[in-house]
Formats: sequence, C-alpha cells, structure tokens
Amino acid sequence: MTTVLISSQQDPIDLWRAALLAEMPELEVRDETDIGNRAEVDYALVYWPPHGLIASLPNVKAVLSIAAGCDHILADPELPAELPIVRMVDDYLAAMMAEYAVYGVLHFHRDMHTYRQEQLARRWSRGWPLYTPETSVGILGLGAIGGDCARKLGAMGFQLHGWSRSPKSVAGVTCHHGPDGLVEMAGQCRYLVCVLPLTPQTQGIINAELINVMPKGGYIVNIARGGHQVDADLLAALDSGQLGGVFLDVFAEEPLSPDHPFWLHEKVWMTPHVAGELMPRSCAKSVVANIRRFEAGEPVPNLLNKSEGY
Repeated sequence: MTTVLISSQQDPIDLWRAALLAEMPELEVRDETDIGNRAEVDYALVYWPPHGLIASLPNVKAVLSIAAGCDHILADPELPAELPIVRMVDDYLAAMMAEYAVYGVLHFHRDMHTYRQEQLARRWSRGWPLYTPETSVGILGLGAIGGDCARKLGAMGFQLHGWSRSPKSVAGVTCHHGPDGLVEMAGQCRYLVCVLPLTPQTQGIINAELINVMPKGGYIVNIARGGHQVDADLLAALDSGQLGGVFLDVFAEEPLSPDHPFWLHEKVWMTPHVAGELMPRSCAKSVVANIRRFEAGEPVPNLLNKSEGY
C-alpha cells in the first residue's frame, strides 16, 4: 500500500483525503494527528510543513507541494537535499489566479477605486476612461499562471508585456528578460501584475528602482508572494503619487499585523492571500497522477529545479 502524509495548517485535510481516495482508492492517507509508523510514509503532501517533519520520514520518496510555489518547503533547514519536490500545476488554480489578475487590473482601469471614494463622499462625478487598446499591462512571470493571465487580459484588448529571468516566447505578448528587460518593460506599462515564484533573485523585486521607471500614477497587482514587494517603497510611492494604487493579496508577514500602514491606506486594496485556492477535487488528479508516475518509475513533470527555485 502507498501512503501519503498531508501536512498543512490551512488546507481542508478531510477534503484532500476524500479527493485523493476518489482518485486512488488503494492509497492510505494520514495527517499529522495520526502519522503512525513514519517509515511507512512514501510521499509528503505539504504546505509550510513543520521544520524537520520531512526529514523524520526515512523512506519518503518525494515531497508534493500544496502550492504553486515551493518556498514554503525550501524554508525548512532540515530538508533532505536529495529529495525530489513536485510543484503544483493545476489548471483551475491558474484560472483563479488569472481571474484575480483581471479583476485587479480592471478595478483600477475602470476607476472603481475613485468611484468608491466618490460614493462615500456622496459626489456624482464622472471620469473619462483610458482606451484599452493603447494601455499596456506587464506580467512578471510567464509560467503557467502568467501565461493564463496574459491570455485573459489579452482577450480584453490590452497590450501585453511579460518578463521572465530567461528568454521566453508567448503568443500575443511582447516578452522581456533579464535586468535590462525588466526596466524596459516597466517603463511602458501602466499596470504590473506579479505572479513570479519567490527566489533569492526575485526577493524584493517590486522596489523603488522598479516603481520609479513606471509611468507616473501606475498600478501594481501582486498575487505571488509578499517577499516580492518592499513595503516601505510601495508606501513612499503611493504617498508621492508615483503609484496611483496597489492591489495586494500577499504580504511579507501573514496574517498582516493590525498596525501595518496598508490596512487603512486609501490607495491600498488588499485581500488575505485568496487569489488562488487549491481545490482538492481538481488538484488531487495531478497529485495522484504524479504518485503513480513515481511508483512506476516514469518521468514526473513539474519537478522543482532547486538551483533556480522554481
């Protein structure tokens, strides 16, 4: 019998168990309250597992991420270096993230932030919208999620730009790469949407240097990781008018401290890390498919490149 251990403080373990068993009835699913004999655990399905947990499983064959990124796994200093880690790539997750990206861009593009303030002030004032075909959106990260964001925003008529660390080609997207390409792209885009993986190279990438090359009054939507943004630089740019607003779903500290300036800032729109939820009934299919591949000795897609961090 193949045994998988689920470890997550925020995911619905019962839903995951039911979804996994529906796809693979012969699977044994355990959680941290009932690990049993650790030597019997073959796979660990995790999100922010306690440090040392994976290392305590002597026969574990692979770690499966309950997230698009794997920074929550790599943060464990006791993580065995040789263990393969599988990224979560799920069409439904990508669709949810793209929905949020579209919502964030349209929120600012159609001046909903302004109309809300006018409503609260009981003022009937109309603005004049920008012409969408002449408005550029830049997407930081051109993987599965970034590609879906590009397709859906492109279908609305925006000019699409995308940035990645290495060269990529995406239909309908003007692609940029490397440090120079990042500056080149940011200088052309009214909106920037971040869907990058968090790595040492992308830590703090949304900073004063990047913000200051954007057209004045631009907007940022971050649905990737809080570590991508430098909070002090965002606040300074919002207060100076260099940024017209930000839509944030992720933060360096989660839950966000009640005394953080973001909470009450009139140009900050925020949500509690809900842009993309991993739905067990959808994700269980790819999890089980990868377990079957491991068991059969077949190649497994979406393995984490540990040197790159994604």
